[in-house]
Amino acid sequence: MSFDPHTNTPELKDKAVWGVVAEFDSPQELIAAGRKLHHELGYKKLDALTPFPVHGIDDAIGVPPSILGRIVFCLGACGAAIALHMIWYTNKADYPQIIGGKPLFAIEPSVPVMFELTVLLSAFAAVFGMLALNGLPRFYHPTFNYERFRGATDDKFLLVVEAGDPKFDITATPKLLASLGARRTEVVEA
Repeated sequence: MSFDPHTNTPELKDKAVWGVVAEFDSPQELIAAGRKLHHELGYKKLDALTPFPVHGIDDAIGVPPSILGRIVFCLGACGAAIALHMIWYTNKADYPQIIGGKPLFAIEPSVPVMFELTVLLSAFAAVFGMLALNGLPRFYHPTFNYERFRGATDDKFLLVVEAGDPKFDITATPKLLASLGARRTEVVEA
């Protein structure tokens, strides 16, 4: 539902409002508006949709650092430990064989297997952790209801303010976004 900030409020009869989407011309305008909304005005539930990565937008809209790196490191360390234990158990405890006077267990020949299992579990952690943390696969999101959403993958820079934000106001928020330089604002229904 389009909203003209210079006219009266949109008619939202029995429909649930999900938020307001604002369209900006450049990444710099998007960052400036996000920074103003989050850091100066205290909005918390913000999102940005851009056709390419925009450096600085995470800080501007208050996105915390991802924990994916820690998850990948932990599963990689578990992979190395599992490989080391598996090699030790197989060679020394389960089926000990002295071949050519070599020790039953040594770390040097174990490195390739440890490396491979570390990489395998790290890769699984990265892929499945990313999917879980991003809530994917997601076949529907209320932002898809934005009339010009297809441009978000081409040349549009969108800033979304969710209705769940404590500072959200259905009439004031679109006007605020327009005053921050939004080319177009639209109230989006859930």
